[in-house]
Amino acid sequence: MTFRTPPPLLLDAVLVFFALLDVRINVHFNDSASLAWALTAALSLMLRRHRPLLTFLLTLPAVLVSSAVFASLAALYTLATFTRRRTLLALCGVAFTFCDVPPWGPKFDLTDSATYITLGYTATTAAAPLFLGQLVQARRDLSLRLREISEARDHERLLTDQTVLATERAQLAREMHDVVSHQVSLIAVQAGALQVGAPNASVKETAGTIRRLSVQTLDELRHMVDVLRAAGSRPTELTPQPSVSDLERLVAGSGIEADLDMDLPKGLPAPVQRAVYRTVQEALTNVRKHAPGARASVRIRREAGVVRATVTNDQPTRRPLPLPSARYGLVGLRERAALLNGSFSSGPTAEGGYEVRLELPVETTD
Repeated sequence: MTFRTPPPLLLDAVLVFFALLDVRINVHFNDSASLAWALTAALSLMLRRHRPLLTFLLTLPAVLVSSAVFASLAALYTLATFTRRRTLLALCGVAFTFCDVPPWGPKFDLTDSATYITLGYTATTAAAPLFLGQLVQARRDLSLRLREISEARDHERLLTDQTVLATERAQLAREMHDVVSHQVSLIAVQAGALQVGAPNASVKETAGTIRRLSVQTLDELRHMVDVLRAAGSRPTELTPQPSVSDLERLVAGSGIEADLDMDLPKGLPAPVQRAVYRTVQEALTNVRKHAPGARASVRIRREAGVVRATVTNDQPTRRPLPLPSARYGLVGLRERAALLNGSFSSGPTAEGGYEVRLELPVETTD
């Protein structure tokens, strides 16, 4: 269980209260001079955090002319917690001792052993707040040092993690450059050769689509390799973020027979536009992979404050090729929709095709 430190103003008020109580007990109200100095000493404690030495000096006359010493001891403790000048603290302790037992007073007799006992007692009384204040100062310094060590350790751990991440990203960049980019380049070259030498117009068109998509993929791969090699040293976008204005080009270059029916207002938020684009992109990719020969229909509308995007394809006309798939595309679309407080669903249609549906609540910015 941890205890909170009282507010400084409240603590100062408590010290002033006990100092006034000390005045009430040890100072006669008939002695106006002693009462004035004692009250001054008690009230000066409100300055102790900002002017600790001045506060202590203001309390010394009360020690000299009366028995009210609480305010002076509190001021001495405060001075010890703030200053690192040991000589000054020693002089303040001596000043308190001789003010409490003035050399010209009737009790100050160097031939009497009681004088030395009184001086020792008073010096011990002055030493107690000095040592306590120094202990508090050391504790505060230690806490600050421990905090600095903890921050340095966290920073070192962060640097280590960044170094490991940079190594992994560099390795991944090498693999993408040496393997993936090389293979995509071969696809682009072979597709270009096929486009030039094929006698069939349909084959030429298909080869041209493959070549165009391969070149686009190479550009994106090169940009991704540059980002990975940056190793987090600067913020970089992977690619220029798409919007709904890019959908026509996406559908036209999808390599399948598809039509786009879109009616959206201007000023849609950028995250919504990206979500719609990525949904259509993933749906068309799945049609191309899993339903070859099928025709797709893309319909996008904004109705009653909701953007609805639907991608539907009919039955495939050919058997799909066994292409690799991580099966994370639809999961990612569902998570993206959930982040935008929308919904995503997909499933087969009654006609034997497949349908992907996205709904996002939206308010335009125009």
